[in-house]
Amino acid sequence: MKLSSKIFIAGHTGMVGSAIVRRLREEGYRNLIGRTLEELDLTNQKAVTDFFASEKPDYVFLAAAKVGGILANDTYRAQFIYENLMIQNNIIHNAYVNRVKKLLFLGSSCIYPKNAPQPLKEEYLLTGELENTNEPYAIAKIAGIKMCESYNLQYGTNFISVMPTNLYGPNDNYNLETSHVLPAILRKVHLAHCLETGNWEGIRKDLTNHPIGGINGNSTEDEILNILKKYGIELILEDNPDVSITRHLLRVTLWGSGQVFREFMHVDDMASACVKIMKEFNIKDFVTHHASRITFLNIGTGLDQTIYDLSLIIKKIVGFDGEIKFDQTHADGTFKKLLDVAQLKILGFLPQHTLYEGIKMVYQSYIR
Repeated sequence: MKLSSKIFIAGHTGMVGSAIVRRLREEGYRNLIGRTLEELDLTNQKAVTDFFASEKPDYVFLAAAKVGGILANDTYRAQFIYENLMIQNNIIHNAYVNRVKKLLFLGSSCIYPKNAPQPLKEEYLLTGELENTNEPYAIAKIAGIKMCESYNLQYGTNFISVMPTNLYGPNDNYNLETSHVLPAILRKVHLAHCLETGNWEGIRKDLTNHPIGGINGNSTEDEILNILKKYGIELILEDNPDVSITRHLLRVTLWGSGQVFREFMHVDDMASACVKIMKEFNIKDFVTHHASRITFLNIGTGLDQTIYDLSLIIKKIVGFDGEIKFDQTHADGTFKKLLDVAQLKILGFLPQHTLYEGIKMVYQSYIR
């Protein structure tokens, strides 16, 4: 990939796509193409066909997708499978038609069976039943992997799929209805800490940037307290019979048991891995090293922790002194899904951010 190559980053305004753009620019690539949703609807076959015919990109990073946490995946099942399939089909096929030199398709670790052995090796794909809560999204991503594989086999294309673990970082989604677990916990604990310290300016700033259920920074204190309570951020009055005072406590309620394990990677590390793979890796080189036909790579850290431990890390970084509670009436999802990153290490890649350092950087950016 030359510095002058024309590179299309589908989804360049999202967390993943913008991280890839940052990394490419850091390495001196300047001929980068991006389109917002208003400029190009990637689910529209004709629009994508016309775009590729006109722009003729040399390389494509397919980072565009409809994404969300457990609630969003389980609520908008039809949208998740339809929109992701349409985006993938349009871009992958037109990359072939227009002779794109190399395409990198980004999937998700949820493609693996819910009861697969740990850590998750690439060859475990399609060996068991998927987790129900995100099955439509996972099926769409599996279809993308198989589409790239099939085009490689039939047409000799150089389309590579990568499966990132759970990502966090700049431009993350902090909508409490659709966000993933880490940004959701970070925002909840931040708002609770603001309440704890009487920082109403911080609360109003947060709600101005990210309104919740129609409540924003201009809403009344009662309206704000009610919406925060709905999402598990609650002021508790505790009567202590041994003391003649009533204490005000802050409680943050999180979904699930807190005992499931998750792996997290800073999105800038993921972007570095993707650019390295695009520059140095060809699908034919990888396949020849394996008896089985493996045509995608896991991208992760090789480390995980419970959601409970994650909440304690975030609590410490934010400086929150209140209580963290878990509501076990809500689904946990898959118990554990740690990625095996042996193949990534063979390529010489190691992440640069520890989880604590990465979350601290993200939180400092968030409160700014």
